[in-house]
Amino acid sequence: MESGAPSTATAVEDAAPLPGTERRQGRIELKRQSTSRGTPEESTKTILRIEAFHDGAVEALRLDFAFPDEKQDFDGSPFHPRFGDIKARLRFKPWQASAYSMPSFIEATFPTAHPESLGSGKYQLSAGIRVLAPVKLPFLDAPGHAFRLEAEVQQVNSIGGDPSRRDIAYTKFELTAYDLLRDTYTAKLKLKPAVDWEADGRIGAVAEVEGGMFFARDWRAWLMFGRRVWGPSEIASTYDTRVELGAARTF
Repeated sequence: MESGAPSTATAVEDAAPLPGTERRQGRIELKRQSTSRGTPEESTKTILRIEAFHDGAVEALRLDFAFPDEKQDFDGSPFHPRFGDIKARLRFKPWQASAYSMPSFIEATFPTAHPESLGSGKYQLSAGIRVLAPVKLPFLDAPGHAFRLEAEVQQVNSIGGDPSRRDIAYTKFELTAYDLLRDTYTAKLKLKPAVDWEADGRIGAVAEVEGGMFFARDWRAWLMFGRRVWGPSEIASTYDTRVELGAARTF
């Protein structure tokens, strides 16, 4: 294994640490998203994510602090951030079935944006479950290499807030192919369809491709490109185009 990419960092990037690996306390992440023509929560912004890992039934607590730009176009105004909605997520200890891992979570969104136009204006509750399935590829079965398929479904509903703002009710799916090369380089290919029940059940989807790497100790950086692949522009959780640059440290 290369010194800059400990396997524990890989294990906890999206799921629980592997048995026998060094126990981790949490992760801090900063990412910048430039977005064109997104729905209210999919805008040009900077996001600070703080995650704490725990033992027991609740495996992790995650907080997302969004700082949307004052100017809401693809270029944005990164030096004029505003305060956005806050999200809190509890992730539960995954069910294990053979090599498959199935973590679940609940999430709450609070309409803390100022001005309110930069957020959803709604309190939201959601729940979801993921399936992570390692896949052995004979032609890529080498030390330091790992490939997995992931699937996630999340139901999101608003439960109050500004009555003049649109209610929120949608089901979001994520289908991901994740690859780790030489214990250092990461690649992701995602398809993210969503069914918007407030838009008569219409469907939209975005596709994303991401490349990243672990560097130093417990650090990862990545660059992601996303694009709408079908559906109208008003489908919740979708956007036309996005570029994301991020960095995270697991500790």
